[in-house]
Amino acid sequence: MELSVDEIPQPGAVIPKPGGKCRDHTCGLGRASVLNCCEGDVLFLLDSSGSVSAYEHSRMLTFLSELLLPFSLGEDQVRIGLLQVGTRPRLEFGFGTHSTQSGLQGALENTKPLRGDTNTVEALRMAKEWVLRPGTADGARAGLPRVLVWLTDGVKPGDVIGPMAELQEEGVAVLVVSTGHGNYQVLRQVVTPPVESHLYFVDIDDMSIITEDLRDAIIEIIRAERINIRDVSTNSATLQWRPVLSGLAGYYEIHFGPLPTGGGGDGGTGTGTSPSTGGSDFQRLTPSADSSTARLTGLKPDTTYTATLTPRSNEQEFNKLSVTFKTKPEVLSPAVVTVSESGQTSIRVSWGHPQPETVASYYIEYSALPRGKLHAVTVGRTQNSTLLTNLQPDTTYLVTVSARHTSGMEKAMSVKVCTEEVTPALADLQLTTVGSDSVQVDWKSSVGSLRGYWLTWEAQQSSVTGQRSSLYLPPDSLSTRLTHLPPETRVCVSPIYRTARGEGLCCTAQFHSDALSYGFQS
Repeated sequence: MELSVDEIPQPGAVIPKPGGKCRDHTCGLGRASVLNCCEGDVLFLLDSSGSVSAYEHSRMLTFLSELLLPFSLGEDQVRIGLLQVGTRPRLEFGFGTHSTQSGLQGALENTKPLRGDTNTVEALRMAKEWVLRPGTADGARAGLPRVLVWLTDGVKPGDVIGPMAELQEEGVAVLVVSTGHGNYQVLRQVVTPPVESHLYFVDIDDMSIITEDLRDAIIEIIRAERINIRDVSTNSATLQWRPVLSGLAGYYEIHFGPLPTGGGGDGGTGTGTSPSTGGSDFQRLTPSADSSTARLTGLKPDTTYTATLTPRSNEQEFNKLSVTFKTKPEVLSPAVVTVSESGQTSIRVSWGHPQPETVASYYIEYSALPRGKLHAVTVGRTQNSTLLTNLQPDTTYLVTVSARHTSGMEKAMSVKVCTEEVTPALADLQLTTVGSDSVQVDWKSSVGSLRGYWLTWEAQQSSVTGQRSSLYLPPDSLSTRLTHLPPETRVCVSPIYRTARGEGLCCTAQFHSDALSYGFQS
């Protein structure tokens, strides 16, 4: 069931599940059905900022107490964590803190509100980098389901869409309970599909009416006979499940195919059970009893799929499980065009990402700006770069890379690139001594767009080493005279161009003088 914008729930409203509440044998059977049913880590993100009154905070804690009371706690069962949201979010207790209901219930009863601002983004950072990350101290367990349940009043949730999406990408299921009626679209985007099972709007005094529904939704995710999806790409995904047939004779039967129109769900990933799937669009796999993963291939990009797993064994009967997920949209090549090499007359253009299975060929067009002659070259589908040659130095080119896909589609991407400037070296340098401490400096220019010359001179004797001077001369200068030089002076002249300094020449002048001061004269 999906809601339009004008159907945003009002206070007291609860988003119902289609077809009633019960979806399998664990639903609605009371505490006995919850004991030993599940294995996973559930973190509750509790808003206790200044926008939540003391009464509302107390009611939320009471709701959590009733919600969690039936679960069996422990290292091989369900583990609970509580992270409160305030100006400085605080982890009240981590997953390894409480292994008994008495300890958990006492901790909930003694939890005090934080007040302050609603810093949900920082709390989500803590959850992602610490609490829900497997391998960290008191963090989540590797290989088991992880669930984040956010209890909020819906006031100023902050920029949570990105952080919530990152958690879901790492396999964390996100559920939301809001006691307010604002920010529906934001909350709808952050929950893990299906929305109708994972997003609840309810008045603070009526929270008990969603206790069973929310508990069932959590059970669907952390039930020991779980199934989930990972490594989703544009055309494949990996189905993963608990190997319930390990040690038994039998096999698994997997059916997967596009979700029928109107079949519910809205993409993303989800877990649960559903009726049998069939039809000509569905594929069938039969992994062995010792399997726990299967790669689903041949999928279409940006398409919602459902996959159903049925353990088959004559020794024991098992539930049928299913998952709904959406493949990633296809990113047609080229997605990026770069210049990996640049010279005076050539440029290497590279593009990504290679898609040899879908691309027939690449077509590269290039011309000098603003109105140069158009050139073109075609390369094979396995190439991701080409060298463009016979270009003009110090020139801007527009390069367009087009991919011709086997589907008939084309995608093009352009980039402006510049060839390097020609920077000829100085052609000749001559020094002519004049008197006992002066030198006439003459040089010959090279062909090129000169911007000037850079002249430096420095004493070579140890007693005056380090006294270095420099001088810029305009491009029409071909000589200058330096005076008052030390007895042995090294003189260098380099041509200056628009983008770089060209290679210069150096000569040493020697005098019979003890002069330590020096200057120049044009």
